Amino acid sequence: MKYWLLKTEPESFSIQDLAAAKDQTTCWDGVRNYQARNFMRDEMRVGDRVLFYHSNADPPAIVGTAQVVREAYADPTAWNKADHHFDPKSSPDNPIWQMVDIQLDEIFPRPLGLDELRKVPTLKNMELLRRGSRLSVQPVKKSEFDAVLKLARPRPGVAHKRL
Repeated sequence: MKYWLLKTEPESFSIQDLAAAKDQTTCWDGVRNYQARNFMRDEMRVGDRVLFYHSNADPPAIVGTAQVVREAYADPTAWNKADHHFDPKSSPDNPIWQMVDIQLDEIFPRPLGLDELRKVPTLKNMELLRRGSRLSVQPVKKSEFDAVLKLARPRPGVAHKRL
């Protein structure tokens, strides 16, 4: 099993949108970075765990978890001229871009902002926290994933929303 962080702008697609989706599942489309595409195409597998990150939010934060439920397949938004992810170099015969399907696991009781994450020693080398890191699909070490979960889970006796 591998661990990942997926970034999304909440006004485009939030964790609440994922919670409202049929079967709390969605395709992760629109990725237009070759390295991020390669992670999805070559390394993501069914059962891999995902940290769901709201970028361009106040504050930018990890807000929950999901899991990969379908491995990479062609992203048809690249072929749709009306879609803002359209890529004229991609076609059904030459599908450059890929997507995976994810399903919601958990919405954290509170967002875990970057300032809070930076204070956790286990996360000091996390890709998300590197200066200039903008990749929308990032690998996460198991120790980092576990540290985020520990931070996210409320103290004993405090309810949280596990889906």
